[in-house]
Amino acid sequence: MQYISTRGSAPVLGFGEAMMTGLARDGGLYVPETVPVMSHADIAALAGLAYEEVAFRVMRPYLGGFFGDDEFRGLIDKAYSGFHHAARAPLVQLASNHFLLELFHGPTLAFKDFAMQLIGQMMQAALAKSGERITIVGATSGDTGSAAMEAFRGLANVDVFILFPQGRVSDVQRRQMTTPSEANCHALALDGDFDDAQARVKDMFNDFAFRDGVRLAGVNSINWARVLAQVVYYFYAATALGAPHRAVSFTVPTGNFGDIFAGYIARRMGLPIDRLVIATNQNDILDRALRVGDYRTNGVKPSISPSMDIQVSSNFERALFDAYGRDGKAIAALMDDLKAGGFHISQGALETLRATFASGRCSEDETLATIASALQTTGELLCPHSAVGVKVAEDHLGATPMITLATAHPAKFPDAVERATGIRPALPPHMADLFERPERMTRVPNDLAALEALVRERIAS
Repeated sequence: MQYISTRGSAPVLGFGEAMMTGLARDGGLYVPETVPVMSHADIAALAGLAYEEVAFRVMRPYLGGFFGDDEFRGLIDKAYSGFHHAARAPLVQLASNHFLLELFHGPTLAFKDFAMQLIGQMMQAALAKSGERITIVGATSGDTGSAAMEAFRGLANVDVFILFPQGRVSDVQRRQMTTPSEANCHALALDGDFDDAQARVKDMFNDFAFRDGVRLAGVNSINWARVLAQVVYYFYAATALGAPHRAVSFTVPTGNFGDIFAGYIARRMGLPIDRLVIATNQNDILDRALRVGDYRTNGVKPSISPSMDIQVSSNFERALFDAYGRDGKAIAALMDDLKAGGFHISQGALETLRATFASGRCSEDETLATIASALQTTGELLCPHSAVGVKVAEDHLGATPMITLATAHPAKFPDAVERATGIRPALPPHMADLFERPERMTRVPNDLAALEALVRERIAS
């Protein structure tokens, strides 16, 4: 299994190299050269298996022998041993043909744990073999950062720097990043929004002298291994509802497009997915792009679903790569246009995207109303991101069973939930003392040179 860049001019890599590299050296994102297809029988055989076994069978074809089978099974078992639900990703029925996939039972209460806990184990195993030390730099709109901190905290051969937009994450999200006491964890509050933080991380990767000097690695969803780990729960949920003998649909609240791109990969692998529905909040660039064919930024608006407050959705580049016939030069040109504000999607590419994805938008008022109505009609308490997904899913219900991804625990966003329901959700026992722990963070400017200087200083001390 080989991996190629969406921009066509970076070295072709194996799985281990692609995982440790993150962003390609031409600025693109790595994707598999070919997507392995699972047979009808192999998909049917997943029904009723433990989540860990599903993960092994779905991910194994992508590894190219980088991990042995027994080794990889062990890494998977370690990754999910800290989850607080035996099913890992339980399904809850909301209505006659609408189901909620709860992805918030991991250690940091967000879907990012499914990928981050496993990539943490895989990177540790790779570093143990090579004896190398790496510097992980990531950007977060709230959940990736805490999941990364949890996965890599205390490791002797890794330093973790997480940039988050100052004042634009929830108090719980911030404290999950600023309270780890381990010396290798560095929480950086950036003066800017998530798009600024993500841009500075990409700038660091494109500064090859810095990148090579600190042995930079990435854990944002620009990293293919992150996307791959998320493919698993599409198979897990779909087979629980009868796939491959019947099709299912998914609605995914998304900002950076990584979670729904994982569903796209599952579909290409043979999972009978009827519709993949993109659910956006008021930062609706993805919905606008599919409706009118124009991908154009217009500024990030803070919302009660802050993890989706994104305008530059990195993983959309991967979808565009396939929609444009895997033409790396065409994608590189589009990404250059994006730096100037945006681009028009060609008619052929737009038709290809629309054949796979549907989309919808949920306003702030609709988000609050959905949290309230879901509690009243189902007893399910939703976080605002999950509520965005549920509202958009309700607009797309049909004969095919719909699975909406619940991406975070409501206690991560207590202000919004209390505003909608009058109930302030409590943190689970393992996090009950979060607001008593001392915080440790550094306020940083939106300046590449200053950020690189800080990283060099911290890893040298």
